[in-house]
Amino acid sequence: MTDTAQPALKDIFDRARIEAIAAHLADLSPAFDRARFLEAALRDLDGLALMARLGQVSEAIHLALDLPVDRALDVLRGLAPRMGSGFATLILPDWVARFAADDTDRALDALAFFTRFGSSEFGIRPFIRREPAHVLAVMTGWAADASDHVRRLASEGARPRLPWSFRLEAVMADPALTWPILDRLKTDPAIYVRRSVANHLNDISKDHPDWLLDRLAGWDRDHPHIAWIIRHGLRSRIKAGDPRALTLVGADRPADVRIAAAAVTPARIRPGDRITLAVDLVSTAPTSQRLVIDYAIGYVRPTGISRKVFKLRTVDLAPGERLQLSRSQVIRDFSTRRHHPGHHAVELLVNGAVLATTGFDLVG
Repeated sequence: MTDTAQPALKDIFDRARIEAIAAHLADLSPAFDRARFLEAALRDLDGLALMARLGQVSEAIHLALDLPVDRALDVLRGLAPRMGSGFATLILPDWVARFAADDTDRALDALAFFTRFGSSEFGIRPFIRREPAHVLAVMTGWAADASDHVRRLASEGARPRLPWSFRLEAVMADPALTWPILDRLKTDPAIYVRRSVANHLNDISKDHPDWLLDRLAGWDRDHPHIAWIIRHGLRSRIKAGDPRALTLVGADRPADVRIAAAAVTPARIRPGDRITLAVDLVSTAPTSQRLVIDYAIGYVRPTGISRKVFKLRTVDLAPGERLQLSRSQVIRDFSTRRHHPGHHAVELLVNGAVLATTGFDLVG
């Protein structure tokens, strides 16, 4: 039995997809030059990575749809529902960012429409960079929109450190610029939106932890949506053992527990093998206590040890209650992490404190 090769991400924009887009646009507008589009969109396609293909298709649409921006946007609004809701729909906000930049309000209206079919989080960022006050004011209004896709865009598009995009330096320097958006969304009914708010908060925590903690202390942590957002939004500070962050999630005192066992198996592995961390702990507190339980792996590097913290569980433990946990992960190389032989210490962290240490040996 052989493994079936998975298609490359760049194949989201393969010949079949591009020809389907051409067919839709030809149906939507007599002004569309199908041959010109295909020539431009398919040029050197095999050698292009995912985002380069996306940009090339966007530019090919502009080249072949020789219309004023307002009329071109009308055609693209007709295209959006024909494309489903996958990654390929990102060509539409990309087109807006590239070719509707001279009409900000019309562009923002189009981005709010297109985000319902995929996401406009990348397309809106050039507009925030150019006109932060105006664009963020519009996005603050989006935080009250009936569509959860638009509400999410208000948070996600304005994230200071959005992955796969450039950083918004103005927002990194002054998180107060996006705070009205986050404050409006803190009780949003959609988990899709709340997850974005939490990720936005986590971005802020990397540049302005004390500023963020001061403001989160004023939120109603008895509200379940707010409690969830704070817990996930402060994950980096919690992993770092920040006492104020731990207090905000209810872990406001040192853990009162006995570690019955904490071990990694197997103790000796090769790259690509799986390890399992097993933990057995017992509450020794006289009252119920909240425990934030994480673990850290000390990865061996040529220049020393690089420590990475992983979430395990947050739990309320009654007096005398026992908790048994396990977590498995494969130790394999990634583009952002290469593994090296040696002893890798594994620390058990409870409410920010190291309560047990185990580990494994990685051999070449």
